[in-house]
Amino acid sequence: MNDRFFRACHREPVDRAPVWFMRQAGRALPEYRAIKAQYSLLDITRQPELCAQVTLQPVRRLGVDAAILYADIMTPLVAIGVDLDIVEGVGPVIAHPVRAASDVAALRPLAPDADMPHVQETIRILRRELAATDTPLIGFAGAPFTLASYLIEGRPSKTFTQTRAMMRDAPDLWHALMERLATLVIGYAQAQIDAGIQAFQLFDSWIGHVSPQEYTTHVQPHVARIFRTLAAYTPRMPLIHFGTGTQHLLELMAAAGGDVIGLDWHVPLDDGWRRVGGPERVAVQGNLNPALLLEPWEAVQAGAADVLRRAGGQPGHIFNLGHGILPTTPVETLERLVAFVHEHEP
Repeated sequence: MNDRFFRACHREPVDRAPVWFMRQAGRALPEYRAIKAQYSLLDITRQPELCAQVTLQPVRRLGVDAAILYADIMTPLVAIGVDLDIVEGVGPVIAHPVRAASDVAALRPLAPDADMPHVQETIRILRRELAATDTPLIGFAGAPFTLASYLIEGRPSKTFTQTRAMMRDAPDLWHALMERLATLVIGYAQAQIDAGIQAFQLFDSWIGHVSPQEYTTHVQPHVARIFRTLAAYTPRMPLIHFGTGTQHLLELMAAAGGDVIGLDWHVPLDDGWRRVGGPERVAVQGNLNPALLLEPWEAVQAGAADVLRRAGGQPGHIFNLGHGILPTTPVETLERLVAFVHEHEP
């Protein structure tokens, strides 16, 4: 059985570091782009057979040690009826941004069987397909802050002006929104677990824009509830906690929860691991700069070797990028990188 990924999540010795990539399902693969030329992201996710095919492409092409469900962090919001569109080159665009208590109240609870049967069916198909190689399947969701920022701003933002205004000027409304989104994430994750995922990652794509004090007051309690609830729901299933630009928040994120803390490329892996508690307390995932994969192979190899050197062969390291694969990444570089990591002895 290919149990490298699970063993690393549980900080047990492995023969080689497991490797998978965020955004491996899609983007750089020509076979994915051929599908994307015919269907939108949301169209793909609504067709279980097609969605499973996209999820499996990098496993078959690259030989990674885990598959991650092809979906979007906005999927649960779409499921409960939020009027949004994933605009090419822009990102999620919300028709009616959340600005008042009535907008929060309109975010109804998730009913997984009715709202997202296609997601559950995709997971069931994938578990059958992945059984032949014992490749684990990772599910995921966007974290409450990241979802809230899209809902409040109405689209991707560089300043988060409206989001900060709600945190500062309407804290009760903010916490009501975060409480509702945390409940949504929990229900979405539990539905994925029931359908068969074997690990779960919480993505907080924009959390790096808050200060430590803002995180402690406005975010951490809600994230901690998610991890506490999911840990009780499936005690042995690995839970991964990842955010970008989080070098000033690592200790607080580790305290909020997660068996594995994802590190982006802004912090050296050994320093980041030490700050979140070291291998005695938590596993880490990361953290090669995805932009480096656009460089010649010699630079990629040197960067990967540095990440592995900093991990020091200690149990609990999962090799990944510090964020998602960039669309122009050469497939050959990804293939060589997986092989290089697998050839490296702890």
